[in-house]
Amino acid sequence: MTFDPLTLVVVSVFVLVTFAVVWIGLGVTRAREDMTDRLALYGRANAPSLRDEELAKPLAQRTVGPVVIRISNFLKRFTPVGYLEKKQHQLVLAGSPGNLDAPSLVVIKLLGTAFGVVAGFVINDFGADGLQRTVLFVLPIFLGFFGPDAWLARKVEERRVEMQKALPDVLDLLVISVEAGLGFDSALSRVVATVPGPLSEEFFRMLQETRVGVSRRDAMRHLMERTDLDELRSFLLAMIQAEAFGVTIANVLRVQADEMRVKRRQRAQEKAFAAPVKMVFPLVFCIFPALFIVLLGPAAIQITEAFAST
Repeated sequence: MTFDPLTLVVVSVFVLVTFAVVWIGLGVTRAREDMTDRLALYGRANAPSLRDEELAKPLAQRTVGPVVIRISNFLKRFTPVGYLEKKQHQLVLAGSPGNLDAPSLVVIKLLGTAFGVVAGFVINDFGADGLQRTVLFVLPIFLGFFGPDAWLARKVEERRVEMQKALPDVLDLLVISVEAGLGFDSALSRVVATVPGPLSEEFFRMLQETRVGVSRRDAMRHLMERTDLDELRSFLLAMIQAEAFGVTIANVLRVQADEMRVKRRQRAQEKAFAAPVKMVFPLVFCIFPALFIVLLGPAAIQITEAFAST
């Protein structure tokens, strides 16, 4: 199997751009983790020397990571008002993947765009006509600029779906634990230790906030802001109202668990009802033409030969 030069160049440039963006992102992530670890080790007697610690780091962490962090701090003053806050909120909804922050994401987007411009100039000479040359020039730039945003949106959606699936089971375990005699915080700690996943991580963070002095109401509101999930928001609002009016938590948990199970069943039914509509396109444009060719093809050939012989 052979490939034309255009395909080889496009694939090579795409792999190069992807590797560069990932390498830069890993460098930023490890550099930020290194600053956190250095603060944790500060003042310890057995802490490693600074020179040995620097030499043990990967190249991306030693070179690219600090440069991107400095550029991100410089670019904060040039970004539109509210843009960094919006991206930071999306990163929080995604679970802060790789310990990235909004300025570092902006720098990765700019570097991806720069690599896209270089890639556009490299593959632009292989275009056959004006339209194809324009597409080959614009496409790498488009991917370099909007690729990180698409990746972040996908991370947010995946995390939201995982929490949505885990919420009914977590509430069932909470009901069982509270009815067994545990308090709400103890039952939530037991559920967090039993059920892994992003929802348990957020509940654990809420418990940590309450243990350091934050009120339960404020910790629940912080949890609503970090997740932005409608089902979880309704549950937390019900818990806040139950705490304010003195309603028994066990009854509220039981009602909320039943409601979540009903909503999960309704979502499953909605997806089942939407399946026939989604199957129309592949049936009409993929399966039916092939079926018609197999069934009517021999008859069409015979009819053509019969008319040709007469």
